[in-house]
Amino acid sequence: MDLGAAALIGAGIAAGAAALGASIGNGNVISKTIEGIARQPEAKGSLQGVMFIGVGLIEALPLITVVIAFMLFGKA
Repeated sequence: MDLGAAALIGAGIAAGAAALGASIGNGNVISKTIEGIARQPEAKGSLQGVMFIGVGLIEALPLITVVIAFMLFGKA
């Protein structure tokens, strides 16, 4: 297997793993936010704000991974 093929396979695996990890992380953040709102409904606004920031930070990982994958595609 040549280096270009290995780079493409590695990029695909990395992008898939990042997407899987982000989906698990988003599920955990959202479920804990719903749990917190159920316990303290008056803190809904504060919890939602923190949740959106957390989801945004979690989603940054797959985006960075896809950018790196495209950079590897260019070298293949």
